[in-house]
Amino acid sequence: MGMEEESPAENSRRPYSEEVGVYDLLRVRAPSDHSLLMLFSLFIVMIGLKVVGADPEYFGSFAVVSIMLIVSVALLILAADFFVTGAKCLARRAGIAEIIIGLTIVSIGTSLPEIMVTGSAAMKANAAGAGAAEYDTLSDLAIGNIYGSVLVQISLILGIVVLYRPLDVRPSWLGRDGLLMVLAVMMLTLLLFTGGELTRIEGAGLATFYLLYLGYLIFHREKIREEEGEVVEELRSGARWTTTASIVMVVVGLALAVYASNGLIGAVLSFGEALGLEESSLGAVLGTSVSAVGTSLPELTVALLCARKSQGVAIGALIGSNITDPLLSVGIAAMIHPLSISSGGYFVTTSIIIPATLFGVVLCVILMWTDFRFNRTEGIIMILLYLLFLAALAAEQ
Repeated sequence: MGMEEESPAENSRRPYSEEVGVYDLLRVRAPSDHSLLMLFSLFIVMIGLKVVGADPEYFGSFAVVSIMLIVSVALLILAADFFVTGAKCLARRAGIAEIIIGLTIVSIGTSLPEIMVTGSAAMKANAAGAGAAEYDTLSDLAIGNIYGSVLVQISLILGIVVLYRPLDVRPSWLGRDGLLMVLAVMMLTLLLFTGGELTRIEGAGLATFYLLYLGYLIFHREKIREEEGEVVEELRSGARWTTTASIVMVVVGLALAVYASNGLIGAVLSFGEALGLEESSLGAVLGTSVSAVGTSLPELTVALLCARKSQGVAIGALIGSNITDPLLSVGIAAMIHPLSISSGGYFVTTSIIIPATLFGVVLCVILMWTDFRFNRTEGIIMILLYLLFLAALAAEQ
């Protein structure tokens, strides 16, 4: 009697020890699986939207831009996760300990969309053909995306997670990561306000500071293994891919993430123009709202999964990402091209965006420090803070 063909559901539950190769990358095994077919489908849709968008009379330009915005965010997130999965598998094959993979590749992976968007904006600003107005907008977008991502994660996303399940907070996280999160945002702000721009040297300094933080985590990995690494790593576990499949995932994931981040920047700016926002503050406003929410979706996914397991790691994951963004993400962008706040976006950035972010991170730490627990009432407070921030942006416009 012949063997029955394996069902997609059974295939998705293969034991971790079984290797799967490039052929399996083409399968759509479950909605959560990011196969090559899903990625390339979104890639083709983006190309098609660019073609259709060239003729606004055929298919309303606002509709095209809105769909492009959604598709580019989806492709960016899936491609980043595809890249992280491949990098994780290669790291395992190189004999790197699971806890180190969790503290480095996985933690940076959730911030990869912010890194890609901020870095891509800096690369566009660094292009030979970029004019003064375009440089100002892209620089504001890069800076706004970082501040906006931090604010979104500690207000809107944390509030949503806490409404789903109140979370306990480990004092060790606050003493280490919570205070460092506040320090990282303050360091970035201080450097932006001194000298008029964030130079390449200052960007390298921020990135180096982050690498020192990573080194500290790795050096104390045994101490924090049960607190954070094992849980986060478990959330990112899956099939054991072959070396060839892992390389394909790294190359394809990175390439599509770069393409999607460039598409997202164009879609965000076009979206703002279609809404009639002021051109001078376009980058700052959209970077802290539309772009920040889109690039923060991976953190929401990880935090909700952690909360489902009744782990306060959900808060640790969000705080860790808010250390990565103002240090590594903006540091890389500044090394590509110096960043500064434009004259057009100066008021909204210095009077609304930066104060709201600083107030948000400090309030978040204070609320967690009161009884080392984040309850639903505090979650509602953080959500209201973000809504108030959006209302202030709208009023300014």
